[in-house]
Amino acid sequence: MRTFIVFFGMGLFLIVTLPVYLIVKLIGCFNKYKCAVISQKIINWAFKRLMFLAGAKITVIGRDNIPKNKAVLYVANHRSYADIPMGYTTVAGPTGFIAKKAIKKIPIFSWWMVNMNCLFLDRDDIRQGLKTILTAVDNVKAGYSAFIMPEGTRNHKNEMLPFKEGSFKIAEKSGCPIVPVAISNSDALYELHKPWIRSAKVVIHYGEPIETIGMSREEKKELAVNVQKRIANMLEMDKVLWKK
Repeated sequence: MRTFIVFFGMGLFLIVTLPVYLIVKLIGCFNKYKCAVISQKIINWAFKRLMFLAGAKITVIGRDNIPKNKAVLYVANHRSYADIPMGYTTVAGPTGFIAKKAIKKIPIFSWWMVNMNCLFLDRDDIRQGLKTILTAVDNVKAGYSAFIMPEGTRNHKNEMLPFKEGSFKIAEKSGCPIVPVAISNSDALYELHKPWIRSAKVVIHYGEPIETIGMSREEKKELAVNVQKRIANMLEMDKVLWKK
């Protein structure tokens, strides 16, 4: 029953809000920033209710670590389809997620994502992938945070997959801080027992920001590895919260 309610609710939201989307899109023709802010508020409202219907009991740690009035690069591990909805309900300020290109094929939902400066990454096309990263750099410079999961795919193992180093060029080239994000147990909502959605405890932990301005060449080379180590440590710390 929970599974039906969540998917029905998602479909109903996308259909009912289509006229609203068109109005917000029109606003974007004159004010792109306002379009992104309004779109994110609407999507946040929807995602909070969908996560409630899904039975997600979310604990958020370290939200105060997110710099205020400054665009950042959020870097997270990736366990579930629910990571993006839960991320959107907890980030600060206008934020565009960098998602796989397949999501762009989802009608209406992907349209809202475009409104919020989300980008769709083709990891099989190096040239197109570089273009996406450079667009993300421009977005960050314009004041929009970026959220990326550099494992490249959902991973349900205890150990994270190696982080793709290209993702970190967004911070290096824009000079924005990196905020490590540890997401624990989100796959217990759906992936571990699909096709059924079940209630689960989830922890989202925002770590202390890492400044990239002034980094040496050697520090930049080790950036992906060091950020991944931080996230791994946060995941280990947070086990006690969702395993209760």
